[in-house]
This record gives sequence, structure tokens and C-alpha cells, in this order.
Amino acid sequence: MPLLTTTRYGTPTALPPLLIVHGLFGSGRNWGAIAKRISDSREVVSVDMRNHAGSFWDEDHSYPAMAADLAAVIEAEGHPMDVMGHSMGGKASMLLALTRPELVNRLVVADIAPVAYGHSQNHLIAAMRGLDLTDLTSRMEADRRLSETVDDAGVRAFLLQSLDLKAEPPRWRLNLDVLERCMTNATGWVDDSGLTPFAKPVLFLTGAVSDYVKREDREHIRELFPEAKMAKLPGAGHWLHAEKPREFEAALRVFLD
Repeated sequence: MPLLTTTRYGTPTALPPLLIVHGLFGSGRNWGAIAKRISDSREVVSVDMRNHAGSFWDEDHSYPAMAADLAAVIEAEGHPMDVMGHSMGGKASMLLALTRPELVNRLVVADIAPVAYGHSQNHLIAAMRGLDLTDLTSRMEADRRLSETVDDAGVRAFLLQSLDLKAEPPRWRLNLDVLERCMTNATGWVDDSGLTPFAKPVLFLTGAVSDYVKREDREHIRELFPEAKMAKLPGAGHWLHAEKPREFEAALRVFLD
């Protein structure tokens, strides 16, 4: 299996490098601003997950496969890394830590829990598929057309980062067929009953106005991650890094440094 596409920021320092793992429909590029700022004190590597952006497409979009992808990236680096994952990337990062703990120094899980969720994001896949790409040359026009099916301007802006307008014709840099077929994998979780708890430092950083990590999830979180600390970003929802980037960055630095 090929390695995930990566983007590197900064140079090695005394602090461990940080691996940034994006969520569903995202890309490493989404994290560029935060990665650049954090790279003033450590090297930062962001990945494009399988079936996303610049990485390979594959029929398997399961968490064991995604965790193995991350393990391969860290093994290629040649030393353990700190790991931060958001949403789908947070689940892949949690499974990496639980199955290959020797590769992870510290773990940050952004607004997700190690549980299965009942919702689906296939309505967004339908909206992306339904976007008329005919004679489309500007992101502003793409946003106007997408607004017919996606009301939230922030969600449209996020999705449109994966639209390649330079391609002829324009195309989505997402494997929409596989992501749709494997949606229950992405929103689900694994059978973790036989996994050894990850006994290193972990921060679960959530948006205060997000409902992705519920109070009743905390017991299971502590079963798997006994050293877990919990923190909330006031005023932030599920895309907390986009809504409160400076506060998110500050919380990362306090925990990782």
C-alpha cells in the first residue's frame, strides 16, 4: 500500500514532531495555518487520509486500514510522534495509539469519542455530487451553486476546499463513491473490548457547543485512555479548529509543550 501524501512544516527541534490527521471530507491543507504557526517550535507533518485530497483511493475505508496508514507514515519518519486527530482522523489516531502505542508519544483527540454515531454525512455527498460543474471557474460561483443544497456557509467553504477548479473539467478530490459506501465505517467504531488501554498522556479537546462527545462517553474514554484529560473550547462547535483557531492552537501548545 502506498504512503499517505504528507505536507511538512518547520524543521526538527528538541520537541517531538506533530502529526496532524484531518477529518471526513477534509485534507491536510485545511490545517495549514495552524500547522505553520505550531512549526515555530517543532516539526509538523499533516497527512491527506486515504480517499481524500492527494492520497491514494482504496475500496477499504475502515479504521484499522486508516490506523495502519498512519503507522506507516510514522515508521517512515523513523521515530515516535505526537499525534492530533480531528473527527474521523481522531478515531483513526485513537486506534493507532491503542494498537501501536510505541509510535505515539502524546495524543490529542479533537471533538470525537471512541463510540459509534447514528448520523450520516451522505447528504453532503449528495450535495457535492449534485453540484453543477459545467463551465465552473470560480469558487464564488461554486459556493452560489452549492448554497442551493447546503445552507451553512461554513460547511460550504469547508467542502469547497476539496474541489479542484484547475482540473479540466473541475472535479472533487474525494472518492465520493467509497466514502458513501463506507459511511457506516466512518461514523462507526471498532470492537475495542480486547484492546490494551493507551497509558500515555491524552487530551480530548471538544467544542463547548458541539454534541459529539457526551458526558456518558467519558467512562469509556477513561477505560481506553486512563491518562485522558478533558477540555472544552468556549463558543466552538465540531469544527473547533476553524471556528476558534487561536484558542485551539493555544490548547495544543499547553498540552504538547
